[in-house]
Amino acid sequence: MNILYDETGRLFKIDTQHTSYVLGIVDEEGFPGHAYYGPILEDIDVAYCMRIAEPPFVPSQNNRDRGCFLDTFPTEFPGNGVGDYRESAIEIADGNGNRAVQLFYKSHRIYPGKPKKEGLPATFGTDAECMTLEIVTQDPVLDLEVILFYSVFADTDAIARSVRVVNRGKESIQLEKIMSASLDMDNDNYKMLTLHGSWARERQMEWRSIGHGRQSVGSVRGESSHQEHPFLAVASENCTQTAGDVWGFHFVYSGNFLAQVERNQFDSLRISMGIHPGGFSYELKPGDVFEAPEVIMVYSAEGLGAMSRAYHDLYRNHLIRSPYKDRKRPILINNWEATYFDFDTDKLLAIAAEAKKAGIEMLVMDDGWFGHRNDDNSSLGDWQVNEEKLSGGLKYLVDQVNAIGLKFGIWFEPEMVSPDSDLYRQHPDWAIAVPNRVPCRLRNQYVLDLSRPEVVDYVYECVASVLRSANIEYVKWDMNRQLTDVGSGYLDNKHQGELMHRYVLGVYALQERLITEFPNLLLENCSGGGARFDPGMLYYSPQIWCSDDTDAVERLGIQEGTALLYPLSTIGAHVSDCPNHTVGRVTPFETRGHVALAGTFGYELDITRIPQEDRDMIPGQVELYHKYNDLIRRGDYYRIASYRDNHFYDCYEVVAKDRSEALLFYIQVMNRPNYHSRIIKVPGLDDTRRYRVEGEERTYAGSTLRNAGLVIPNMWGDFQSKLIHIVATDL
Repeated sequence: MNILYDETGRLFKIDTQHTSYVLGIVDEEGFPGHAYYGPILEDIDVAYCMRIAEPPFVPSQNNRDRGCFLDTFPTEFPGNGVGDYRESAIEIADGNGNRAVQLFYKSHRIYPGKPKKEGLPATFGTDAECMTLEIVTQDPVLDLEVILFYSVFADTDAIARSVRVVNRGKESIQLEKIMSASLDMDNDNYKMLTLHGSWARERQMEWRSIGHGRQSVGSVRGESSHQEHPFLAVASENCTQTAGDVWGFHFVYSGNFLAQVERNQFDSLRISMGIHPGGFSYELKPGDVFEAPEVIMVYSAEGLGAMSRAYHDLYRNHLIRSPYKDRKRPILINNWEATYFDFDTDKLLAIAAEAKKAGIEMLVMDDGWFGHRNDDNSSLGDWQVNEEKLSGGLKYLVDQVNAIGLKFGIWFEPEMVSPDSDLYRQHPDWAIAVPNRVPCRLRNQYVLDLSRPEVVDYVYECVASVLRSANIEYVKWDMNRQLTDVGSGYLDNKHQGELMHRYVLGVYALQERLITEFPNLLLENCSGGGARFDPGMLYYSPQIWCSDDTDAVERLGIQEGTALLYPLSTIGAHVSDCPNHTVGRVTPFETRGHVALAGTFGYELDITRIPQEDRDMIPGQVELYHKYNDLIRRGDYYRIASYRDNHFYDCYEVVAKDRSEALLFYIQVMNRPNYHSRIIKVPGLDDTRRYRVEGEERTYAGSTLRNAGLVIPNMWGDFQSKLIHIVATDL
């Protein structure tokens, strides 16, 4: 970890453990340009990579072709409307409606530590753990400052980039576009990796070639969304899990985003990431500051696996703040798929009593406990306990569950309001809506306008007052619809373009208040499954519900795409009943348990009604969780095989940081007739140490396991699974 400045060459070199990022200041005017991002360099002087010694030359030498220079120069943070026709990183409308922006170097600072981003989630670290480069650029015509931040960390190959915009002028301006990162690089037949999906099939990995023009993913749904994910990677043609170059970009934000690769006429690439400009506009009065969210960049010369592990380490050590981030989570049972809305106190206590016998540690009461909510058509916003269901009230139920020996958790959907609710009847203006249009309902509900301070205060008090009333130790925070009819009765006509961003800031403010007042609360975010599974939410909750699809086979692909970027400890995963409620598939109870172990682990079923054979397996699964969770939560993740590619089996592994043990997950999705056993090569171990596979007598050198592998016999039937625990013999 180091940041250097070469005053003679006006070059900055940002080093992580294994990578270097070089940018420089070019020409007398001070154009910030990008020179290099890749394997670590000894030299800092790689300004020649910006090709400024060849036509069209810099403007001080050839101002007649200034436009040609701007349209080819690898600009570090490109402006708008001045000659560069590629994707801009910023757009401003001044008082005359002009949109030209051009940024020049003004000053810089290099310092230990990392500044906090007020109101936004962001990575963090002590002065010993990270360093920051701050480059101040300016547009002298607009009297605008744009400050570029770059932070590096001692323990990972990630670079955090962000932007701050300051209006130093005397007139208001409109910020109409702001990317958080832009990167120009040569193309070398690279391909693009994104994560797409829908409800119940989130974060599916998709490779595509990079053609000329712009290729993007994004969301204008008011959240990061089921459909796209705020991530993209550019990778070499031969990139695999273990080999090849890959540049990853991940947006620490929970609202609208744009992630784009543009290939231009000269076959260079421009990668852009930031708040989606569609419908976005933000007024900056004189002296106002706009903080843009962070982008986390990771370069790996060892394929996707090293990129994943860099992201995992960064998020575990420098993004998640919860006291649970390195603590076993209580094994919970959620009553949603057990009862849906049909429950009462006696039913919940019966589930709790049976769960306690099996070793489960927490009961979570899901939707349907408030207002007159017996289906999903009413009562959101009326967060008062329905004592017809919960006879004796909430505190009585919680006390009884605690007396059985279980912790208690509860579900909320605080950002929403039902048309059939006292809240909506009293404050219809609190819902997001466009005047004179029939409002669009999704799941028969509207979205509360969190740009209104009084709405934020109301929502917070609703949640907090319930938590203050009883010993509630876990909250599942849900958000079951996306934003439509984007209009606010609180904001005037000039500021309607601020609503989407202000909404996200309202969500962040709510959750910050919640974990401040209740610092020991285990908060799990959710959005109709995994629609808001993004780095921004991890800043407030150490885990996020991964998907409403709990089928073990479907979860293999969903959890593979999620684990590409996120530690296993963040992935909300439960064992559910069969036939599965989403796809109707029947899988062995053992396999369901093994798949859920590669996540937070819990249950989503009626333990009082499942087959006795399945019920009898729960204590053993609980024992496995306690045996392996420290390793799964802290270890390095290796993806070995994907059944999405081979159609037959899935395999992944977690290796202890000190390489003392490993846990191999093997799932035989489809059996094959008349085939030999399968040999699995085991990565990540110490070549020179010896290891024993638990249950076997012989030992193996780490190099043997890596190169020759282990034999996995065929299992009888489809959807079978096996856990293989490998332990160093010198412990």
